[in-house]
Amino acid sequence: MSLGAFLLFGWDKFCASRSMRRVPEKVLLWVAVWGGSPGAILGQQVFRHKTRKEPFRSRLGWIIVGQLALAGAMAVWHLF
Repeated sequence: MSLGAFLLFGWDKFCASRSMRRVPEKVLLWVAVWGGSPGAILGQQVFRHKTRKEPFRSRLGWIIVGQLALAGAMAVWHLF
């Protein structure tokens, strides 16, 4: 999923620079939700794509915070 997110960010940047049909933000965010957040962050930085676009940037940030909170809760739950 991470590799897919990374490639989608690259493709969307390519399409944006050539006035081609873009990847919907909803798709980029759902790929991040389903495990592609590391690739989404990397793709965002490498391609310098959607780094200042709001509310996309905030939504991606909240997805990552939620995933980290879920992982932490699962780790703590697993200890007991």
